[in-house]
Amino acid sequence: MSPVLRAALWMSGSIASFSAMAVAGREVSDSLDTFEIMMYRSFVGVIVVCALVAATGAWRSISTDHLGTHLVRNLAHFTGQNLWFYAVTVIPLAQVFALEFTSPIWVIVLSPLVLGERLTAVRAMAAIMGFIGILIVARPDMAGLNAGVVTAASSAIFFALTIMLTKRLTRHEGIASILFWLTSMQLVMGIVMAGYDGDIALPDMQTGPWVFLIGCAGLLAHYCLTNALAIAPATVVVPIDFIRLPTIAVIGMLVYGEAVDIWVFLGAAIIFAGNYVNILVESRQSKPL
Repeated sequence: MSPVLRAALWMSGSIASFSAMAVAGREVSDSLDTFEIMMYRSFVGVIVVCALVAATGAWRSISTDHLGTHLVRNLAHFTGQNLWFYAVTVIPLAQVFALEFTSPIWVIVLSPLVLGERLTAVRAMAAIMGFIGILIVARPDMAGLNAGVVTAASSAIFFALTIMLTKRLTRHEGIASILFWLTSMQLVMGIVMAGYDGDIALPDMQTGPWVFLIGCAGLLAHYCLTNALAIAPATVVVPIDFIRLPTIAVIGMLVYGEAVDIWVFLGAAIIFAGNYVNILVESRQSKPL
């Protein structure tokens, strides 16, 4: 099997997992708030990660040397994921995913500050195209700009911070350590935020399976995406990842009766073009002469 086909199969798992998490998040939103969803998601994640670490004997790879960076990274991810879960309950799923795809654009904008990377002309062009795409997707007027659009767009910024801090951690930490601190720290954050009012709702027979799906799908999505990127270059993986948009649009139409908005697809296409051109140029420049 060719590397491209294997990467496509891994990405199909990622696309299915992200879509399942969005649907499950909407299904439990009437019974659980976003903090409770994140708490239970992290609880499932801790069990899965600890089981995998124990099975592979990777406990020694879990380090405490960079707990400060782990804390900031996981706080950013926790914030972004809470905003994302809120957004999927109030605006069409396709619009949430389209705005989420702006995370690489925010990485371009913020990396000079966080990672000390240079802002090139190509990266600047990609950022400008991304912001044009955001305006088309959000259509910021009195009718189009609402809390769901703002939270979905804001979640992309926090996801970008997560990406950059993950990149910094991978210089010193392995995937087992990163996932362990991700799930355990976010479990504590979820307990604190869900319990600040003294009332934590418990999943019932109806919401329990959805909560379990959220926890497993969140880990599986990133695992599949990581494997795809390890097999094939980003210039192959990123276009496959954008299949998430029409996929979730169809799911939203069939399950929730959401209208398919051509402006969301047009804005997402411009965002994709900016991301892809930047990746293509970066890949060519990184090849040895």
